[in-house]
Amino acid sequence: MPTTPTPPDATLVGLIGAGIGPSLSPAMHEREADELGLRYQYRRLDLLDLDLPPERVGDLVEAARLTGYTGLNLTHPVKQIAAAHLDTLSEEAAVLGAVNTVLFTGGKSVGYNTDASGFARSAMTGLADAALDRVVLLGAGGAGAAVAHALLGIGAGTVRVFDLDADRTARLVDRLGAHFGRDRIRAGATGGLEAAIRDADGLVHATPTGMREHPGTAVPPAFLRPDLWVAEVVYFPLETALLAAARAAGCRVLDGGRMAVYQAVDSFRLFTGVEPDADRMLRHFDGLAARREG
Repeated sequence: MPTTPTPPDATLVGLIGAGIGPSLSPAMHEREADELGLRYQYRRLDLLDLDLPPERVGDLVEAARLTGYTGLNLTHPVKQIAAAHLDTLSEEAAVLGAVNTVLFTGGKSVGYNTDASGFARSAMTGLADAALDRVVLLGAGGAGAAVAHALLGIGAGTVRVFDLDADRTARLVDRLGAHFGRDRIRAGATGGLEAAIRDADGLVHATPTGMREHPGTAVPPAFLRPDLWVAEVVYFPLETALLAAARAAGCRVLDGGRMAVYQAVDSFRLFTGVEPDADRMLRHFDGLAARREG
């Protein structure tokens, strides 16, 4: 991993994941630090470039700690794997069993999950007044776990979770059911996605499907209807195949960009102890996304 010396008064942050070249996190963090007059470096630690399997994330975390990193962001596919390799987890990260932010403090690694707070803020601003009685969630991985926690935290009545990995789904439902109430989160029945969406107020997609590297949609367009809202966590591209189909069906939609920004806001605060300007970060993200999409 990179060992370029960093000024002693600078914040050094890294992002660990696979295929993270397109990530806008480095630019978002460094631009906001510049606006605040902070010395800040954000580096990509791509598992593909380093030829490391996700299971080696613990080694990367320890190497970052020893190298003098302030902290790390974690993304697909290491959010859940990394949780077992940290010294301490925040209450939210422990409940989720997933971490997207690591802070090194006092020689220890502390795991947080700002994906959950990021999606909660995104939904409260981008889906204000939307019905939350019945929500379908696709994906029980790290992002899905955070979304489920956020939905329940902002008052969703019931969340029905669908994932190809039945064991992973069961673990998520058990953890969050114990925390929020077992009647509020359930595993979706095999083959029951269409019926669940038919009865739902909203749908959140939290799998890699729709990313440039994983094109397509996990939901047949025929399942969508005008009175259903649809939210996405993928932000590259901002307009995934699912969101395009949802718009065509007349659905209210929420793209993944706002979650990406708000989780970055919370991570930045943890790394620096300084409150960033969320609106400014949103404007910067919109500019970056427009240039990339163009």
